[in-house]
Amino acid sequence: MTDPTMYVTLSAAALAGLGMVTFAGLAGWRGWLALKQQELVQIGDADRAPTLPNASARIEIADLKERIRKLEAIAAGVDL
Repeated sequence: MTDPTMYVTLSAAALAGLGMVTFAGLAGWRGWLALKQQELVQIGDADRAPTLPNASARIEIADLKERIRKLEAIAAGVDL
């Protein structure tokens, strides 16, 4: 039971197993970080995407354009 070869073999196997577990954990951590980075990029891209104005904003813009047209007509002396 006091064979040094057995202790060396068990130690080497334990060290190899610990190395494999550590490597797998590190690979998983890097994958998780890459996933989170992609999520942040997608959120950033969504914020920069141009959006169309809603219907009430378009109606308000059309109303303002009509008022400007009327004021220009008054300034030019045209009777509406």
